[in-house]
Order: sequence, then C-alpha cells, then structure tokens
Amino acid sequence: MGIEIERKFLIDTDKLPPLSNGYTIKQGYIQTVDHTTVRVRIRDQDAFLTIKGKSVGASRLEFEYPIPLQDANDMLDALCQSSLIEKTRYLVEHEGHTWEVDIFKGNNKGLVVAEVELDSEEEAFTLPSWVAEEVTNDVRYFNSNLVENPYSKWHP
Repeated sequence: MGIEIERKFLIDTDKLPPLSNGYTIKQGYIQTVDHTTVRVRIRDQDAFLTIKGKSVGASRLEFEYPIPLQDANDMLDALCQSSLIEKTRYLVEHEGHTWEVDIFKGNNKGLVVAEVELDSEEEAFTLPSWVAEEVTNDVRYFNSNLVENPYSKWHP
C-alpha cells in the first residue's frame, strides 16, 4: 500500500533561485462520490493514472500506474471534469530533500507552490528561504479543487 506524506507551501517568487529543467504537466480529475481522487496526468510524453485517498493531516493513500499516452489523452477529453490543471514543475534540491516547485498556467496562472514529500509526518526538514506560507491543510490549494475553483476566481 502506498502512502503519500506531503507538505505544501506558497512561494515568495522574488526569493526563488533561477529554475531549470522544468517539465510540463497537464492533468484532470475523474469525478468520484467520496473523498477519493482519480487523476489522469500527462508529464511531457509519459502518462499516469493516480488514485488518492482522503487526506488525514499531511498523509493519504496513493496508487499510481503508468498508462498509454493516447489513453490519457482520451480520458482527459472524455472523462475528466471540463477544466484541466496545467503547470510546469521544477525539482529543487535543498538540504537533503527534493522540492517540487509548480508554476501554474491557464485558470490558475499566478499560483506558485512547492511541495516536499516526507517519510513521516514528524520528519524534520529545513525550509528554503523562498518558502512563504504553509498551505498543506488549505483545501483551496488541492489540485483537485483548483479544477472547480481556480486560483483566478479567488485571487484576482
């Protein structure tokens, strides 16, 4: 069983170092009836289907499987909610942890967040100087919620 333990932060873009080697992500969500999310993601030319359970603190069940690119495109077009998440992701190493910095596009343009995955919720880590505010438990910043309530609607 896979468990994802992840903390999410807003970024002070003025303090962010130059970023390189980013990759494009396009993802959508298939509607479910409970707190489970089913995500279809295309990362450059690779595609994945991810099933995530309800968040409890910074943890939740996560299962991810590679799928054919054409299947992912078909799912995004036919099965996912109308709005998609589009972003560029950069990996930034900082004191023993890899931070995923996401710069959003489209309806979520202007939003920049960073996530760090941990081995346990109690794991100690050092915040980079460019981290501004933790939003791990703020559901507005969940990608699955940004589909229905994009950043541009609540942060003009």
